[in-house]
Amino acid sequence: MWFKNLQIYRFTRPFELTAEALEPLLKNLLFVPCGSQEMSKFGFVSPFGRESDLLVHEAQGQLLLCAKREDKLLPGPVVKEALQERIDQLEADQGRALKKKEKEALKDEVLMQLLPRAFTRTSQTHLWINAQDNYLVVDAGSAKKADDVLSLLRKAIGSLPVVPLSLTDPAEITMTEWLNAGAAPGSFVLEDEAELRSALEHGGIIRCKQQDLTTEEIKVHLLADKLVTKLALNWAETVSFVLGDDLGIKRLKFSEELREQNDDVVSEDKAARLDADFSLMTGELGRFIPELITALGGEKAE
Repeated sequence: MWFKNLQIYRFTRPFELTAEALEPLLKNLLFVPCGSQEMSKFGFVSPFGRESDLLVHEAQGQLLLCAKREDKLLPGPVVKEALQERIDQLEADQGRALKKKEKEALKDEVLMQLLPRAFTRTSQTHLWINAQDNYLVVDAGSAKKADDVLSLLRKAIGSLPVVPLSLTDPAEITMTEWLNAGAAPGSFVLEDEAELRSALEHGGIIRCKQQDLTTEEIKVHLLADKLVTKLALNWAETVSFVLGDDLGIKRLKFSEELREQNDDVVSEDKAARLDADFSLMTGELGRFIPELITALGGEKAE
């Protein structure tokens, strides 16, 4: 259950719900699969999967939740073909061309008829609440996906006072300064990937992979008014990741040395292994996130 992405949010006031108080609130929005005439369903499931019915896992004061989504997928060409057949049939029967509103209503009917034969896609998104340090983290690759999970949690508990992490200085300015200097501060090390965008509207984009970012070639692009919008970094030889100018963290990877610390946990006991991995991960991220914020110049004052 190691997180692969981080969308970080700050609580604007203390989060005071305990795991025991949160559990029955989440059960009001328990995930159930789509019915035959439903396009999508979204709700909470146990972070342990089938190993437990508990919707909230707590370890050393840290809370882990999991939201599950199921969507029905109907290929556009299939819908278009079925709709056109219905339109052609009705126009032939009635001897007239259907109006726009009639076609739209007909499309809804066609969708309902095709739904039982639709493909289904499911996904799960984990959410970590660190009330001790006053922040919340969603394992999502985009702010939109994270916002969907936060909206579900807000609906369950009635209120969720969080805002996206906000810095004193724009992240793209700070990352550009790191590349100009040829090094990142503290325990952070530049890796071999970056995206540079022109500061000018409709300007160019440079994407580098497997590239030494300290070369003169890169500095020439920076001198041409390009800013760093994505940057691959390593922290303390433990965590590697790609940082975006929106402060989203993607392709998060933890070192094998760190992950192997739980190898003595019996692999057959999935619940025990999840608990151990969650504790190990949050402990490491609990040190990583404050250091990253400091390296980026600190948070914006309220």
